[in-house]
Amino acid sequence: MALTLALFLAYYLLGIRRGWSRKSLETVSASSLKPVGNILLVVGAGGVFGAVLKGSGVAQALSDTFNDVGLPVIVLSYLISVVLRVAQGSATVAIVTTAGIVAPLLAEGDHSQAFVALVIMAISAGSIFASHVNDGGFWMVAKYFGISERDTLRTWTVLESVLSVAGFVVAAALSLVV
Repeated sequence: MALTLALFLAYYLLGIRRGWSRKSLETVSASSLKPVGNILLVVGAGGVFGAVLKGSGVAQALSDTFNDVGLPVIVLSYLISVVLRVAQGSATVAIVTTAGIVAPLLAEGDHSQAFVALVIMAISAGSIFASHVNDGGFWMVAKYFGISERDTLRTWTVLESVLSVAGFVVAAALSLVV
């Protein structure tokens, strides 16, 4: 709804008020909305995947299973977020779904607010790992900078992975002292 309202406002303010013809508005719209449609489709599919995981009870089952693994919560949070991110592409869905899986584990322990904040940092770091073809951000970088998918994988994906690992290392190191 917000995108539609913004589009109509742009039509009026940047087009009609400036005297553009209907044909000019149509040409500009067709050329600019095509790449955005593909990005929205990828992001929407990721959101549906997250909703299915939560609605089907898989998130709670995973939480129960991971409770017996023996890994520290912060490591487990990062790994779950990474797996979800790589599997479905959306950082937002990875964060929300991982938080739903990890929340029961955090509730069971007596953790400080600082530790919980570091777990959130680890989840967020995991959610940006390995941006690739099923990620809307990957396509935005590729299309708007005009670079090939191969070059985007070699630059953007590597950059996101390095940022992810660095964020996790900082969160894990700080968790040892809080």
